[in-house]
Amino acid sequence: MFQGQIDLDAAIPVQATAIPDVLFERGLYWASGRSGVVNLVAAHKWFNLAALKGRTEAIELRREVAELMSEVEIATAQREARAWITAH
Repeated sequence: MFQGQIDLDAAIPVQATAIPDVLFERGLYWASGRSGVVNLVAAHKWFNLAALKGRTEAIELRREVAELMSEVEIATAQREARAWITAH
């Protein structure tokens, strides 16, 4: 449990790029197999979300991942992205 104090005068807001960057990193994580497993559905989902939040590099990577996926896998990734948007 945090026991300190937050200095509200010195605190800075989260940059607008923080969320797209995190989503993009999650896409890279699953596309590269950093976890030991490549998960193209998860990679597509996160790249899709990053692209929707304005991370333009995610568009090309999402396209590259999609070329390796079946139509069913792409539909699953899109469904998962929509569910994430609804939940957040």
